[in-house]
Amino acid sequence: MNQCSILYVKPGPREEVHAKALRALGFAVDLAEDLPPADKLTAYHAVIVRVNGPRSLPTLGARLRAVPRFGRRVLIALLNDTLTEGQTREAAMCGFDGALAVTCSPRDLAATILRGLRPYPEYRCLLRNPSGRRKAA
Repeated sequence: MNQCSILYVKPGPREEVHAKALRALGFAVDLAEDLPPADKLTAYHAVIVRVNGPRSLPTLGARLRAVPRFGRRVLIALLNDTLTEGQTREAAMCGFDGALAVTCSPRDLAATILRGLRPYPEYRCLLRNPSGRRKAA
């Protein structure tokens, strides 16, 4: 098994907080300003996309889910404005596994990713201790 990897697309001012915290939890986090080619997307267990407005959700969700071999990877939308229940429902209908506000805590983000990966054995991955040592039981 390999380390759980996350692609964080269109990072904003809070990307340092999210990326550092996710790395501290044991995820391998890569940052990208724009969506990479399709063959690079399939190397990640989860893709987090920061969306400026809810209008682009349907197109973006459909485009990412249509990528060959993207499969059932975890796809999360981070929305700038306050998140309503309707926007969360719309994101789920568009192919996103979750929609969170940009101001969410990194632990909420990690919990959403792990909850999305749990039912699919083909996407099992390891969370490693950043120091490389295993903690004693």
